[in-house]
Amino acid sequence: MEEIYYLDIECIERGSEKYPRRLRQLRGMPKKLYVRGELPRDDRPTIAIVGARACSAYGRRQAFLYAQEMSRAGVQVISGLAAGIDGRAHSGALEGGTPTFAVLGSGVDICYPKQHDSLYRQVWQSGGLISEKKPGTMPLGCYFPARNRIISGLADVVLVIEAREKSGSLITVDFAMEQGKSVYALPGPVDSSLSRGCHQLLEQGAGVAGSPQKILEEWGIQRETREDSAKKNSVRLARDLNLVYSGLDLQPKNLHEIVEYTHFSVTKTINCLTELELEGLVERIGHNFFVKKTSL
Repeated sequence: MEEIYYLDIECIERGSEKYPRRLRQLRGMPKKLYVRGELPRDDRPTIAIVGARACSAYGRRQAFLYAQEMSRAGVQVISGLAAGIDGRAHSGALEGGTPTFAVLGSGVDICYPKQHDSLYRQVWQSGGLISEKKPGTMPLGCYFPARNRIISGLADVVLVIEAREKSGSLITVDFAMEQGKSVYALPGPVDSSLSRGCHQLLEQGAGVAGSPQKILEEWGIQRETREDSAKKNSVRLARDLNLVYSGLDLQPKNLHEIVEYTHFSVTKTINCLTELELEGLVERIGHNFFVKKTSL
């Protein structure tokens, strides 16, 4: 059974149909996931992009580029919202246009690090924030290694951009290998300590991340053009808006009734209702009550 802790946070139990299919197939996954926004779609290719917090300019640039190109190809990007590579991966994915998702080492209502407040909100609105920790849980160092198993578990492929020889990113790789996921590593300067972990992975047989296109080709994915992506987003938005609109009538309905009708998250439902309000099709009556103004 699902619990709603706050208006926009869902608790999804392992037995729920909403629980991610990729995680259902793995052992050691959380009994509950707390979600703010959406979960990654089961039917879309997904890549985890991870790496060092104290990364180089080279790593920051490549994390953004790889995430952007993956996102443009319709691939969902997952990372941990941490400083460094994680943050740049989310930023690149946002530029690409496909939803991006962050798995946190805190409650989903806690932004960490604080300087990522704006990014936190953008990821929330684009895709979603995910944690096995209850809302209100503050980040602790011991929580982050465990959350890495969720990052790799939600992905089909794990890409390491920069990592030292003893790096938290390599913990994610260990989980990925246990879970049977493909792992790629980005080659870097031979004299850079930030590339030693990646070179170690390459020596052990990880795929060489020569370019975003190479990974996509090996995955069998052709990159969408911006126009293709925009058309798909437009069609999906129209479909979502129609479903929300069809759940309304001339008598006011509250937000939870609409959520129950659509099976959307609260956040997604509110976004659709706001869009319909702006189009003059829906009117807000009091606090979280909505009424249909006209027909499509």
